[in-house]
Amino acid sequence: MGLTTLCYIEKDGKYLMLHRIVKKHDINKDKWIGVGGHFEHGESPEDCMFREVREETGLTPLEFRFCGVVTFLSDMGTEKEASEYMFLYHITDYKGTIKECDEGVLEWIFKEDLLKLELWEGDRLFLRYMDERAPFFSLKLAYVKGNLMSAVLDGKELEFFDLLDENGEKTGRIKERSLVHEDGDAHATAHIWVVRKTENGYDVLLQKRSANKDSFPGCYDISSAGHVAAGDEYLKTAVREMQEELGIAAKEKDLGYAGIHRGKITGCFYGRKFQNYEISAVYVYDKPVEISELTLQEEEVEEVIWMDYTLCLEKMKNGEIKHCIFQDEYEMLGRYLGVFSF
Repeated sequence: MGLTTLCYIEKDGKYLMLHRIVKKHDINKDKWIGVGGHFEHGESPEDCMFREVREETGLTPLEFRFCGVVTFLSDMGTEKEASEYMFLYHITDYKGTIKECDEGVLEWIFKEDLLKLELWEGDRLFLRYMDERAPFFSLKLAYVKGNLMSAVLDGKELEFFDLLDENGEKTGRIKERSLVHEDGDAHATAHIWVVRKTENGYDVLLQKRSANKDSFPGCYDISSAGHVAAGDEYLKTAVREMQEELGIAAKEKDLGYAGIHRGKITGCFYGRKFQNYEISAVYVYDKPVEISELTLQEEEVEEVIWMDYTLCLEKMKNGEIKHCIFQDEYEMLGRYLGVFSF
């Protein structure tokens, strides 16, 4: 494993980015990255950081933060390039005058414009952690043919989804969860509505999302729902989510199929843009359920309640319930149950 530094110099809401267009045989060819390079014998990470910044930019760092270590693995490039420990630095003050770089072209880029550049996909993760001043972190990134295939943050595997085309078919590409929601990529989810027959029609079980959720915290939602992980399928996901979120040990044959729903929604949560485009298989579960016997997944679900289908629809239309339910999907459920005819 090689040892390198990767340094991002910030000034007035911009990063000094290096466009690697000089070397013909370069794993970073045509990409935009920070400045930095390999350790020389006897150097500490800080020794390497100071030297590389001076050599590539002409600047001398004055204030900086050691943000974390990135383990980079790839099936491309030379043996030295394909596996590295990258020591990540955020430099917020410096002295000197910028000079030309023989590695490529240096340019100040507004942080909000970084996504317009050709970046390594995993760079978007550690740039976010760095910008949010996350505690010191260890991030492992593994690439195959230039595509990010796995990411592990502080020992925890990050979620990846299959990207779908407009027909809901898998494209063959996968992407990390937060990047999918940042870019608005089509991806698969499984939605399960738990219902019970009443004298007046049907009650639906609503879950209240945990206050710690990364989107729509504290909102009432579908009985149970979850993303389909890369390589997984709708029905297996539905069964797993019911077990994990509600403690319901359903079988695949217990779930009625109501159809496919396409939902798009945008928002901003915790200062981060959120674009959700999910293609969802919608299922219905009508076996007996007692709320007192459920085991709720605390990090996902705050509470569950029964509500009459029609009353819930009226509250949704009148804004009387804080929710994140797609109304057209809810009406699809009503048609399946025979209680909504429009």
